[in-house]
Amino acid sequence: MATTVGSGTLTFEFVDNWAKIPEDWHLMDVAGVAVDSKDNVYLFNRGEHPIIVLDRDGNLLRTWGEGAFSARPHGLHIAPDDSVFCIDDGFHVVRKYDTEGKLLMTLGTDNQPSAKWGGEPFNRPTHCAVSAKTGNIYVSDGYGNARVHKYAPDGRHLLSWGEPGIDPGQFIRPHNVVIDADDNIYIADREAHRVQVFDANGKYITMWSNIHRPDGICLDNEGNFFVGELNGMGGVDDAPNMGHRVTIYNLSGERIGLFGTPDEGEGPGQFIAPHGTATDSRGDLYVGEVSFTIRGKHMDPPQELRCFQKYARVR
Repeated sequence: MATTVGSGTLTFEFVDNWAKIPEDWHLMDVAGVAVDSKDNVYLFNRGEHPIIVLDRDGNLLRTWGEGAFSARPHGLHIAPDDSVFCIDDGFHVVRKYDTEGKLLMTLGTDNQPSAKWGGEPFNRPTHCAVSAKTGNIYVSDGYGNARVHKYAPDGRHLLSWGEPGIDPGQFIRPHNVVIDADDNIYIADREAHRVQVFDANGKYITMWSNIHRPDGICLDNEGNFFVGELNGMGGVDDAPNMGHRVTIYNLSGERIGLFGTPDEGEGPGQFIAPHGTATDSRGDLYVGEVSFTIRGKHMDPPQELRCFQKYARVR
């Protein structure tokens, strides 16, 4: 019997074994997931094939990026023109590719991080998003900085905002970026357990609080945000209700849905470490997880765990 999650008009069905990739491939962690205009699904993973491209039925189309990334592939975004942005926090860069893997632009310089907490790009960036209205690029700079950087489509740096802290407009760990149709910028401020909302020039608008370590955040065509909440907070990482779920919010920041279980797991409707979320044109949801980093590598012996799931929209 199929497992159904969600409720009302936001109901989904777990799709078992959707991704048809060779059994001997090891994804390890799927840190980022994104969908292009043809509903092809891209997995940015920490295995031997960093970018895996699947069609909407889960058939393998191609791989690329072998040898191009550090051991820390982190964020993935597909722009309105189908260019693919790969954020590598190990190399401190953001790379722009076409859908076949041809490098088009690099922001930052490999292995040359800016001073930690200094505010300049980049020190372990985490994610980015591209405005459909202007083509401007917004980068969350994330592990060694507490900043958001805005770039022109040609890669010129335009402005930055944010500093370490917990007040409005400050960040503890800006982790993911999403942009709505009005060019409002939503930043998952993970360790502050909140999402902050800004205008296109970094002016603070509001925040949504009480979200456990928001990691992956995406926006579907109907104005629904899907937020992956991450487990792994020191000292309470074995407690129930501490992440390992996906919550749904509307444009007003109201929680309108939630799925997952109180305890982490690999069963249908369960999660271990949601890290990247994406939806396609039909409203189907894809969730990448960093299950090895959060749980598997700490097991004795270390164990590769499920790190990617698909949920098909029912209604």
